[in-house]
Amino acid sequence: MTRPLQLPLYAKLSLILVSLICFAFIFCIGKDIITPVLMAFLFSVLLLPVFTFLNTKLKFPRYLAAILCVILFASFIVGILLFISYEVTDMANDFATIKKNANTFLVDIHKFIKDNFNISIGEQKKYIDTVTKDSVKNGNATIGSAIISISDLLLDCTIIPIYTFLFLLYKDHFILFLVKLISKENHAALKNILSQIKVSINNYIVSLILEMIVVSVLTSLGLWIIGVKYFILLGLITGILNLIPYIGITAAGIITILASLTGSAETSVIISILIVNLIVQLIDNNILVPLIINSKVEINAFVSIMGIIIGGSAAGISGMFLAIPLLAILKIIFDRIESLEPWGYLMGNHMPKRFIWRIRKVNPQN
Repeated sequence: MTRPLQLPLYAKLSLILVSLICFAFIFCIGKDIITPVLMAFLFSVLLLPVFTFLNTKLKFPRYLAAILCVILFASFIVGILLFISYEVTDMANDFATIKKNANTFLVDIHKFIKDNFNISIGEQKKYIDTVTKDSVKNGNATIGSAIISISDLLLDCTIIPIYTFLFLLYKDHFILFLVKLISKENHAALKNILSQIKVSINNYIVSLILEMIVVSVLTSLGLWIIGVKYFILLGLITGILNLIPYIGITAAGIITILASLTGSAETSVIISILIVNLIVQLIDNNILVPLIINSKVEINAFVSIMGIIIGGSAAGISGMFLAIPLLAILKIIFDRIESLEPWGYLMGNHMPKRFIWRIRKVNPQN
């Protein structure tokens, strides 16, 4: 029987570092291909209980069950988008009112800056004109980037359902590949890892949906109380954008402020909107996330933030969304492989009360 190769610590760390660099490099150069595949994998895991029910309980053929799952999921997404587009079209009828109130609000801001910072309105407009000219110079590049982003989004919307269908259809085929790849004595560990990955991803995505619903309801209720028009639409947009870490809630606040201009340009309304968003975020960050998200995905805050930042820099918004489930998958794998268990512990959310070094003194005479 061959003994496993024992490497010194510096060699292990070097191999881990080289592996991380290789994975990061491959992901960065192939993110346009890898990101839709990973998104489809998450959606297929979410739809797996429905697929199993249709295939085993109702005796639907595999391909038909997979198609129905994708159609149901796509219909749900399209229904939300149709509702938003209908409400946005209704809001567009108030564009003239929004423009008028926006101008009034900008004049109030100019006066506030002039009264409190002694900067004349002319100097303020001069600075705005300078910034606008700089923006116009980069306008062609911005428009080009926007066109590319829209084309990539349309491509993803087409290819992700196809990938999801194929993941569901060839589920057993992929599992058998992993079984053939791993030695027989490790099949029990592989089965445990796959089952835990399924449970973890399902729990995470369901928790995100639940968090989105609660944030949407709380925001809609708060906006309704302060008298903002289209409060249901704005609450739903806030809940959806809240799924995007850091950026989403800021964009939702800006959209809500602009939409509030359909009623009036009073500063008190805008301040009330900011207060509502702040209260909802405090509830979300201090109650919903620890109770709903962190209880399902046992990853500490430091690793989560680092993963979201790295995912955002590598693949934008999609990378930020994929960061947490990918970290959860890595933690599950690390926890069940003895040599990688310390890294799983590092990613975890364990809080030991206190650690005391216990070093046995050695008698030099012995």
